[in-house]
Amino acid sequence: MLAEADATVTHGSGNSMMSRNNYFNKNPDSSISMSKMDVIIPFSPDVPCDNNGQRMWWAFLASSMVTFFGGLFIILLWRTLKYLWTVCCHCNIKKKEAQKVNNPANSQAADGTAKGPDEKDEVVPASEVGWMTSVKDWAGVMISAQTLTGRVLVRVMNIYVTFSSFCLFYSPIESCQNFYKDFTLQIDMFFNVFFLLYFGLRFIAANDKLWFWLEVNSVVDFFTVPPVFVSVYLNRSWLGLRFLRALRLIQFSEILQFLNILKTSNSIKLVNLCSIFISTWLTAAGFIHLVENSGDPWENFQNSQSLSYWECVYLLMVTMSTVGYGDVYAKTTLGRLFMVFFILGGLAMFARYVPEIAALILNRKKYGGSYNSTRGRKHIVVCGHITLESVSNFLKDFLHKDRDDVNVEIVFLHNISPNLELEALFKRHFTQVEFYQGSVLNPHDLARVKIESADACLILANKYCPDPDAEDASNIMRVISIKNYSPKIRIITQMLQYHNKAHLLNIPSWNWKEGDDAICLAELKAGFIAQSCLAQGLSTMLANLFSMRSFIEIEEDTWQKYYLEGVANEMYTEYLSSAFVGLSFPAVCELCYVKLKLLLIAIENKSELGESRLVILINPGNHVKMQEGTLGFFIASDAKEVKRAFFYCKACHDDITDPKRIKKCGCKRLEDEHPSTLSPKKKQRNGGMRNSPNNSPNMMSRHDPLLIPGNEQMENMDMNLKQYDSTGMFHWCPSKEIEKVILTRSEASMTVLSGHVVVCIFGDVTSALVGLRNLVMPLRASNFHYHELKPIVFVGSLEYLRREWETLHNFPKVSILPGTPLSRADLRAVNINLCDMCVILSANQNNIDDASLQDKECILASLNIKSMQFDDSIGLLQANSQGFTPPGMDRSSPDSSPVHGLARQASVTTGANIPIITELVNDSNVQFLDQDDDDDPDTELYLTQPFACGTAFAVSVLDSLMSATYFNDNILTLIRTLVTGGATPELEALLAEENALQGGYSTPQTLANRDRCRVAQLALYDGPFADLGDGGCYGDLFCKALKTYNMLCFGIYRLRDAHLATPSQCTKRYVITNPPYEFELVPTDLIFCLMQFDHNAGQSRTSLSHSSHSSHSSSKKSSSVHSIPTTNRQNRSSKAREAGHKQNATRMNRMSQERKWFTDEPENAYPRNIQIKPMSTHMANQVNQYKSTSSLIPPIREVEDEC
Repeated sequence: MLAEADATVTHGSGNSMMSRNNYFNKNPDSSISMSKMDVIIPFSPDVPCDNNGQRMWWAFLASSMVTFFGGLFIILLWRTLKYLWTVCCHCNIKKKEAQKVNNPANSQAADGTAKGPDEKDEVVPASEVGWMTSVKDWAGVMISAQTLTGRVLVRVMNIYVTFSSFCLFYSPIESCQNFYKDFTLQIDMFFNVFFLLYFGLRFIAANDKLWFWLEVNSVVDFFTVPPVFVSVYLNRSWLGLRFLRALRLIQFSEILQFLNILKTSNSIKLVNLCSIFISTWLTAAGFIHLVENSGDPWENFQNSQSLSYWECVYLLMVTMSTVGYGDVYAKTTLGRLFMVFFILGGLAMFARYVPEIAALILNRKKYGGSYNSTRGRKHIVVCGHITLESVSNFLKDFLHKDRDDVNVEIVFLHNISPNLELEALFKRHFTQVEFYQGSVLNPHDLARVKIESADACLILANKYCPDPDAEDASNIMRVISIKNYSPKIRIITQMLQYHNKAHLLNIPSWNWKEGDDAICLAELKAGFIAQSCLAQGLSTMLANLFSMRSFIEIEEDTWQKYYLEGVANEMYTEYLSSAFVGLSFPAVCELCYVKLKLLLIAIENKSELGESRLVILINPGNHVKMQEGTLGFFIASDAKEVKRAFFYCKACHDDITDPKRIKKCGCKRLEDEHPSTLSPKKKQRNGGMRNSPNNSPNMMSRHDPLLIPGNEQMENMDMNLKQYDSTGMFHWCPSKEIEKVILTRSEASMTVLSGHVVVCIFGDVTSALVGLRNLVMPLRASNFHYHELKPIVFVGSLEYLRREWETLHNFPKVSILPGTPLSRADLRAVNINLCDMCVILSANQNNIDDASLQDKECILASLNIKSMQFDDSIGLLQANSQGFTPPGMDRSSPDSSPVHGLARQASVTTGANIPIITELVNDSNVQFLDQDDDDDPDTELYLTQPFACGTAFAVSVLDSLMSATYFNDNILTLIRTLVTGGATPELEALLAEENALQGGYSTPQTLANRDRCRVAQLALYDGPFADLGDGGCYGDLFCKALKTYNMLCFGIYRLRDAHLATPSQCTKRYVITNPPYEFELVPTDLIFCLMQFDHNAGQSRTSLSHSSHSSHSSSKKSSSVHSIPTTNRQNRSSKAREAGHKQNATRMNRMSQERKWFTDEPENAYPRNIQIKPMSTHMANQVNQYKSTSSLIPPIREVEDEC
């Protein structure tokens, strides 16, 4: 037995122990008789320990068991006594209450109304709190870290638990130690005293003492704290069950939440999973470490093995993962039995927790974290509708090479992680693009992306959502959240519906002066289409101007070559050199075009009404002189080219013919002209160059008092007649009931409609409103005279139009034909072949899931119109309505005007020649509009023939406005003013109040707002520019129109097959933007131009005396567009003069018929010097012949409708 004992060595955790042979060498006279359960432990001679070396593990274990069961017994005993006491007292109280009921005399005493002199009131107020409750509340506050002391206590507790757990891992299983000499035992005692005090606080704060006693943390304290005090008494230490201290790590997440360190759900979940997994793992390893180093008790601890604690941790990990290499394994029976049960729970925990922990960590590293800004580099935050299409369109335009060096980082914030395609897009632009997962509605996520230091925040909208109002509401909430977090951040947001823009004005920190902008897609889309009704193809030109397109060179002489050369032009802003100071706008415009190869279309100038106010003037007259620091709006192909206007010096660059050689010179004048180092874009983004709402209506006007209508015209004008809205920007009439403007099919057939606009609208009661007011407003701008307004006829569902009528009832010359745009009978009734433009819209586009079917109604309506055939007799009606206007002449202008209003052949016999513009949702559907083109389905929209011809428009082209507005917010102001007819912030505020235009009296101030330019088309095959139409240069035309009529040309609308040597029957045209000076013209070209407002056109529709023109032009110092001297037309034949007289008569006939349905036209709006002459015999015969044949048309319409 002793021999076996001599061969046995008891090991600590990684520490070699003394053998019992050494013990007997020190004690040669010892004679020991031991039982089977006794074993000798090593000890040192300087430690007073049991001489026979018997283990005392049972004493340590007994202390824990006595503490646990003793406390449990006391709690149960206390509860039992309390229960018995409560029952007994309850019975006594019932007896006393019964006696009080039987003895009324005592009732008063019971109520306190009659008390003896010796009686004392023992009643304690119910609101008074006892000292036990106060102590309990104090203890609860301490352990929950609600005060500074409590937070310190919780942190210290967390540190002590961690440190104590790791110290136990290196302690021996059992050893003799002197408390007064062993430093580790003293430290362990200090920790456990602290744990005991913390246990007391928890006990006091517990509401249910029994459940508290059975908690895991309480059980841990029972088996870890008492053995330390026993070790002091016995001068020996036993590791025992102190490994259970690792179970306290389960509360690590709860402690971090108390300290306000963990805030997000993902971080809390991650710490919870990790703490549960690690604490279970370390606790199980501690048990294996104990039993394997001690052995089985029934084997007299002889089958133990030496394993360090970390080897046990390794064993548990390979066991949970089911790997089991076999290099380390359990030898004891207790260890193996524990491993059997641990595999069941450990494997399930490993399979569940580890993948979830890995997913949280990987996702956190991928799209979590915070943005780290780069010094010297700005960043913007883009949020809202983040998809592959919206992001790719935005990045394509924002990071275009034609811009200056874009030193801006783009941070995308979205609550959904990107898909693989979008993730690949981010990786291709990883140097300038970062993505973070989160929501702008969460302030924590806004802090992650550093929204307070961002240069701007851009919010993208879902243009294809079925509920536009809900999408706008979401974006408005995003604006509110961002402004609430950082009120000074600049926000540019997309809005779908025009009426929702008013809600942005309710946000206190919304300030357009600081650069906040709302891009309303419905407003701009309708405005672009409306401008195409006035000048076909203008929507395509404007869309290309503010979109960044790369130059695509084509060697073949095709229409695509000239179109793509114009597509490469964009709109830029730059400050003008001081060399231009004092020159008039036409002179500067001519100099920039001829010498600098730049097209100047507008300037930002100081208002004459206030030095601090800045206004944007588009093509002002000769009276506007350039000032120091004037900002110009240019059309050019590159931002570097626009720098020429800033560097130009008359002394150094006057003799230079190559504009590329115009660089910054060393003149002292140039160095002193603009001391600011900020770029123009930065100044505009800081809000220093924006207009104030008070002067917004005058944004496009010329403030020269001489330009206000003269006294003669003012005397003839009825000041009490409301003809315009309160701002003077739009024509206005009293509100009309919708029943008064409804036409039946027969009534429309009898009405001679010509030169009108037909709007085919698809919609029903449930459709979202498209905002037809935004389409009508540009067509009712006040810079048109009343007789120049084109009648508008809506063809569609009456139920839908009733919903839109509330915003349309104050506009003149508007009528409705209930029906369907797919009915040819309805289209013939409104004379679709005589209209100036047919607009096809649909309010049902976003209600279809299949993208290819979203435009089915618009495509079917377009193809239906193009396939229609018309009788030659209809051509006579057109001739009658136009008054046999010679080709190239405007029907509504004086006979000498060069302005052309969408000229067509005298007779339209096929629907393919009808001017149509179709709205599309899906860009790829443009391939179905033209059957004779070869556009590939994957071709970008701007490269397709329908878009180049101006017959198709998609809302996707407006995506470029986001980046264009960020770099220069004045661009959005310029675009909105051009396409909306003069909508201003002041008008938007009025519409937000009453949702309807308010009429106003004509005053000099409101009439001055009419004096603003508008877009028109100039014909070359007739008129004062006919000599340049046949082989002339575009530059000569540009200079002549600018000098003679203050008319600014900026593009050509050319026949598609004009470049062919052989004549072609194709009437399709395409857009050429800003042609070069040497560009050769053809007679069939139509020229896009910005023409001035003509006061004389309101006095006469047909002719003006040359004397009156001369006197008026001398006062203005410039010629009016419509007042061209008759000497330019001396070569007209007598036949043309006779045709002019016929035109007067037929036009008056048409007016009398139109007034039947457009009863809101004022009879005496302007005095008109119209010369009415008798109708010639030949003309009367033609009209009678038409009347005799017109009776055959209705039956044809009825049969066609039935088909």
